Amino acid sequence: MPLLRFNMIEGRTDAEIACLLDAAHAAVVSAFGVPEGDRYQIVSEYREGRLCLLDTGLNIGRTKNVVLVEVTSRKRPTDQKAAFYALLCQKLKDACDLDSSDVIVSFVENGDADWSFGLGRAQFLTGELA
Repeated sequence: MPLLRFNMIEGRTDAEIACLLDAAHAAVVSAFGVPEGDRYQIVSEYREGRLCLLDTGLNIGRTKNVVLVEVTSRKRPTDQKAAFYALLCQKLKDACDLDSSDVIVSFVENGDADWSFGLGRAQFLTGELA
């Protein structure tokens, strides 16, 4: 159930985007132990110059392949987040040849009352989901 939003500069092919999404989903399943079918992803593409992702003074070189992954999720333990960062970068490198210097991740945490998966119900509150 994390919702992943991928923010990137336009120009990737459908196959390249599918690679990014599949690799990220594998990292989510592994790091958070969510079911394989629990997949929520959004891709937002921007013209060059409309996405500014600098290095925060860490001397991390970025390219036009940079991807900002926003993860909206219920609260996760710090060790799970750290595992996710490492797994995501490794899977994106292995499957998509994306360097870890071009991967930025930001978590936005929320609670059980902040999710409805349809039918007008908050399934975490009703007990339909754990």
